[in-house]
Amino acid sequence: MSQDINSMFSLEGKTALVAGASRGIGEEIARIFSLAGAKLVVSSRRPEGIQESAERIKSATGGEVLAVASNISSADDRKKLVDETLKWAGRIDILVNNAGTNPAWGPLEDVAESAWDKIFEVNLKGPFLLSQLVFHGWMKDHGGSILNTASVGGFSTSTGTNVYNVTKAALIHLTKAMASEWGKNGIRVNALAPGLIKTKLSQALWDRPGSDEAAASWPVSRLGIVEDLAGISLLLVSEAGSFITGQTHIVDGGSIVSR
Repeated sequence: MSQDINSMFSLEGKTALVAGASRGIGEEIARIFSLAGAKLVVSSRRPEGIQESAERIKSATGGEVLAVASNISSADDRKKLVDETLKWAGRIDILVNNAGTNPAWGPLEDVAESAWDKIFEVNLKGPFLLSQLVFHGWMKDHGGSILNTASVGGFSTSTGTNVYNVTKAALIHLTKAMASEWGKNGIRVNALAPGLIKTKLSQALWDRPGSDEAAASWPVSRLGIVEDLAGISLLLVSEAGSFITGQTHIVDGGSIVSR
């Protein structure tokens, strides 16, 4: 590995596919990858939302960005996403599985079966099957890096979000399993476990009385913002992180150690 800092963190010549990139953490990860030189394919379910995200990234970085509307829970959409990426860029060096949902807020006894199925479909089944497609479409023969977005919820319980937490715990284990089996193909697989980050998905948790006061007791003394995920994401997919695989990296401002 080169000891030159710019080379260590450069993504020049690589293509990154970021699913769940219309806003929040996914868009920020895509932005930092573009700044590092990667060609980008960004995806989310709503065509207008992902196109707007692509335009914001291009305006901020001047990079090459393709927007593809794709529902991660649809087999046809997943295939279309991979096919269009390979047609446009000819390669997929980096895959970020960031799409997520949580339509169930409340105690386990009140969770509808349809909500359970939806959360698992988007948060766990989608990343697994998209990773399979990318494996067979490019990485099996060329190597690459996969980054999954898990959560600190995957390490604990919390009444109101426990179904979401179960999917993230499973995604953490899936990260280990993929890293174990696909390492022989030159593929590294890691996960991020964000704490409470100020995004639209987590708004019900942070936009309420007392959340700032609670965060003040953490070692970093504040709620997280999406920019807090940028540096660790770049590390994990670049040459700088070439000896890291099968790991889940907690980015929570120290909230876990404060419990």
